[in-house]
Amino acid sequence: MTEREERRTSPTERRTSPTERRTSPTEEDRTNPTEERRTSSEEEPPTSSEEERRTSSIELFWDLVFAFAVTQVATLLSRHLTWPGFAHAMLILALVWWAWSAFVWAANAQENDSATLRIALLVGSAFIFVSGLAIPYAFGSESLLFAVTYAVVRLLHLALYADASRRGNAAWSAIAGFAVTVVIGMALLVVGAALHGSARLVLWTLAVAIDYAGPAWLTRERLRGIQRVAVAHFAERYSLFVIICLGESIVAIGAGAVTVSARNDLSAQLIAVVTLGLLTIAAMWWTYFDRVAGLAEHHLRRHRDPVLAAADGYSYLHLVIVAGIIIFAAGVRLLIRTPAAVPDPSVRLALCAGVAVYLTGQVGFALRMTGMFLYGRLLIAAALLILFAAGSGLSAVALSAAITGLLAVLCALERLAPVRQSQAASLPSR
Repeated sequence: MTEREERRTSPTERRTSPTERRTSPTEEDRTNPTEERRTSSEEEPPTSSEEERRTSSIELFWDLVFAFAVTQVATLLSRHLTWPGFAHAMLILALVWWAWSAFVWAANAQENDSATLRIALLVGSAFIFVSGLAIPYAFGSESLLFAVTYAVVRLLHLALYADASRRGNAAWSAIAGFAVTVVIGMALLVVGAALHGSARLVLWTLAVAIDYAGPAWLTRERLRGIQRVAVAHFAERYSLFVIICLGESIVAIGAGAVTVSARNDLSAQLIAVVTLGLLTIAAMWWTYFDRVAGLAEHHLRRHRDPVLAAADGYSYLHLVIVAGIIIFAAGVRLLIRTPAAVPDPSVRLALCAGVAVYLTGQVGFALRMTGMFLYGRLLIAAALLILFAAGSGLSAVALSAAITGLLAVLCALERLAPVRQSQAASLPSR
């Protein structure tokens, strides 16, 4: 037996399962690129010999229920397109997003055919659906209904994670750390629902801040060892949610067009605004899925610190991406209603700023995951804000055409002068 073989078989050395990801460019890594490296932590979850998983049908069902909740957030914003209304909608979106993202992590630590996962998602679907029903009135008569049903969903997430820890797929020390912030946050949410006005807003904002701060800062070091990230499943889940949100924008355009055409015939202006809106959404899809999503998954697969990278890039920075889509969806809902008129400044701001926020979120995501700075997206985001400031006299058609045109320029430039993926792949992970 050679010295190398002795080192590989020594019981004192670290062992790796066939699905573990590694970062060192050894010969063994090159022959098995799907291997994952063990994340360093005080309490490491055991290895698994299963192949990397993909999204299951029960998770897709779960996503459909959350699609309704996302639609309700856009409804809330479109009904109250003011600065206070914007603050309310973004606060609710932060809660909805965090619940969905939390279950992605918990499901990622479960087995493919876990009965516990199915039961938890089915029960959670019922509660999040009721919570979604209450979203448009969350700051009014249905605040307590929203808070209680939402809190049940978050506690189900903790129970699911506890089950994963019991099965040896997640580290209990990390789970116990952020469980404290979850319980505190949910308590503040329920108490705030019983209050009114600014007191409720303050308590709910504090609840969100504490809940988000748990994994991000308060228990960050322990989070490293919570579980091994099944990269394909993880990246696919977040990509699907982006699709869901883009789909909400398409539904908003279609529903608005049906409502307007029921009162009048399909006018040329309406057809133009609808078509340009759909092209804008297609361009938004292109900017995310043409290169950014694939490169991020590639870098996560070989990252030195995959859990923290996934938490930063997907759980946190994707909220900015999703928020941009929802803001745009609320604006396009209102734009469709009066396709022949000059849009209200609030509608123009929602359209331009929504896309700008979406692109800015991609910049942060790509920078965290790949080390690339997508300056072209920032330039287009700045141009969109200039369009808002200077486009007060533009009609709905002209405004839609300008937004679509700017995104088309971005997509074309990236295709004509693409970032070489081989160069991007050689960048060191941050």
